Amino acid sequence: MPTANRYAGKPLLRVLECYVLWAIGELGEVEQAKLCGMEPQLRQALKQQGNWREVVEKTMELPANMPELIRANWMKNQGIALQQGIELTGQHFAEMFVDNNLTD
Repeated sequence: MPTANRYAGKPLLRVLECYVLWAIGELGEVEQAKLCGMEPQLRQALKQQGNWREVVEKTMELPANMPELIRANWMKNQGIALQQGIELTGQHFAEMFVDNNLTD
């Protein structure tokens, strides 16, 4: 689990990481349940409709095939990590993907 300092002043950052984790099949049930419970607050805060994933997609203006793009990137990076003898966890990938593609 990442440190809390990573999220200081960045309320959407963890939600974006969870979106990436969901796309690659690495989002845990507990985290999924928390996100589902947060849906009313997310809809209100971000002025969007839908479940938490749809709110993220609309807010970030993500393409319809974003989950597939994330999965392809995950597979590519898993291959690179394997070649280098490095373990790439889903969380680490989510952080890298969000930092490189979804935030300023």
